[in-house]
Amino acid sequence: MPDPLSPIGLSLIAVTLPLLGSVLSALCGAARLPRLAHMPAVLTFAAAGVISGYVLFTLAGGKDPLSYKAELGTWFTVGDMKVPVAFHLDSLSLIMLSTVTFIATFIAVFSASYMKGDDGFARYFAVMGLFVFAMCLLVTSNNFFLLVAGWEGVGLCSYLLVGYYYTKPSAAAAARKAFLVTRLGDVGMILGIFWLWKFGGYHSNIDQLVDHITHQPPAADQITLCCLLLFCGAVGKSAQLPLYVWLPDAMEGPTPVSALIHAATMVTAGVYLLARTAPLFALSPTAQIVVTIVGGLTALLAAFIALAQYDLKRVLAYSTVSQLGFMFMGLGCGGAIAPNIAVTAAIFHLFTHAFFKALLFLGSGSVMHAMGNVIDMRKFGGLRKLMPVTHATFLIGSLALAGFPLLSGFWSKDQILTALHDAGTGRSVFHGYYYTVYLVACLTALMTAFYTFRAYFLTFWGEERVPHEAHGHAHESSPAMTIPLVILAVGALAIGAVVDPLTHWFGHFLERSPVLHHADEAFHKTTNMSVGHHAFNVTVAAISSVLSLAGIGIAAMLYRKGGPEKVPTVLKPVFALSQNKAYVDEVYGATVVLPAETAASGSGQFDGFLDALARLISFIPRFLGAVLRPLQNGLVQFYALGMVLGLAVFLTVVVLRSGR
Repeated sequence: MPDPLSPIGLSLIAVTLPLLGSVLSALCGAARLPRLAHMPAVLTFAAAGVISGYVLFTLAGGKDPLSYKAELGTWFTVGDMKVPVAFHLDSLSLIMLSTVTFIATFIAVFSASYMKGDDGFARYFAVMGLFVFAMCLLVTSNNFFLLVAGWEGVGLCSYLLVGYYYTKPSAAAAARKAFLVTRLGDVGMILGIFWLWKFGGYHSNIDQLVDHITHQPPAADQITLCCLLLFCGAVGKSAQLPLYVWLPDAMEGPTPVSALIHAATMVTAGVYLLARTAPLFALSPTAQIVVTIVGGLTALLAAFIALAQYDLKRVLAYSTVSQLGFMFMGLGCGGAIAPNIAVTAAIFHLFTHAFFKALLFLGSGSVMHAMGNVIDMRKFGGLRKLMPVTHATFLIGSLALAGFPLLSGFWSKDQILTALHDAGTGRSVFHGYYYTVYLVACLTALMTAFYTFRAYFLTFWGEERVPHEAHGHAHESSPAMTIPLVILAVGALAIGAVVDPLTHWFGHFLERSPVLHHADEAFHKTTNMSVGHHAFNVTVAAISSVLSLAGIGIAAMLYRKGGPEKVPTVLKPVFALSQNKAYVDEVYGATVVLPAETAASGSGQFDGFLDALARLISFIPRFLGAVLRPLQNGLVQFYALGMVLGLAVFLTVVVLRSGR
């Protein structure tokens, strides 16, 4: 057992606190004290955030590798394989732990007011606590068994929270869709883990397994297959092509749930998985270019679909899919430039994205709360004077998402664009592909700025319009909802600049992770290329700034007067395609769902035929028995009469035959 006051001991306390909050919230509901159910969640999340933040700042200085390990006993043993309950704390897991608990705290505070009076109040916070615990377990586990436990835990909790309004058919369908679609990717991930055990000497701990494989790598095609199978899991959890379709539908859950899923948990799990296994991906440049291409296609498609959506939450949902694509584009650059640059860029964007995306979703929740649960931007507008705090904070979040110069989103997105540019102009065999993806990323950045400010202007500018569902009581949200917005807005405004370009703390701290050290070694061994460090590229930053300002400017010209939306005639077909989500759901319905339903229906009918045939075969003996049963009535006289009649018939036949 580790010392409770050691960094790993304190971190394990932070991991378990959300579980305690979940149990206490459930007990509040069982004890008929649902109004207090939010308190355990808020307090335990806050305590976990303070503890992880304390550990983070305690270890912030120094240049030595940062790694703490703990084993809490043996989970189970299979043959020669011993599986401990093992945890690992390094700079990567510590940043993730701090981000998850900090963001979750303010989402819980917001939820306490947003969900007030709901019948499932206690159930909501109990599942939310379990959700945060599962994510914390995932990012601190040191073996794949625990990682999968956390991985499936966040999947289960997302199912429960997306389907929170389970009596609503669309919510129940969205929950099933999220659960089943992510399972498809999980199958590939599990197979990849099995292969890794085979090549990794059947070590159960991740660090031992990775160390074994990086020093005794299998054939290139085998490690590529392992990496791509792991990537399947990330594709499902982090909503990449072709498994992204579950995430927009997950908007059926309460808005704070959307903030939690999109900003701190669930969708970031896939990004973390690839960062944690970066040394393995460093052995396969082919796998990494696949990651980059998939990320680029996902980012572009999601940004295109977001262009013409009218549901404010769906615009933000597709933006999450797109921004996750940016993170994967960054991660995949490790095949052409140093993995430490690629992973740092992706995790830095994950970190800043958590602030401004949580802010935007909670801001949309504030709007929805004031508009009587209406979220269609065609039904309201001009809210900037009616909701000044929500407007100001939403504007900051929109600027950060659009990559406006000097805000948090600008710095993290710039690192990814720089990584793609350097990979595309380097001497990797895939440099042409990387440069193409860089151009795709630039186009996506322009589209991001446009659709973000289209949503902003349609919501907050123009003539003030309030739907009748608000019953004339639309007003600014309560302080319990606006204070989290203000705090997250401060983070979206300045946290990116503070932790990296001004201090370079984030990159230096993350590079102290043994994961990045091993990844750089594997990269050098595989490509024989030197390992560099991130450098600010003025040209890339300038292009990024111009694209951001251009997107904002175009949106301002078209929508600064608010709704209703006026689409130029030449763009109507494009907007129609975007509004209908590029007909991806219809294509999936025709090529996947309908054939599966047809096969299932046919299988059901064939099963019915087999069942009827079996019943018929079993009926024949019963029928014959029923026919013959009256002959066996137990009366001796009846048997004697039968014998006499039978003899008479026999003799009659004999006589007749002899007479011929």
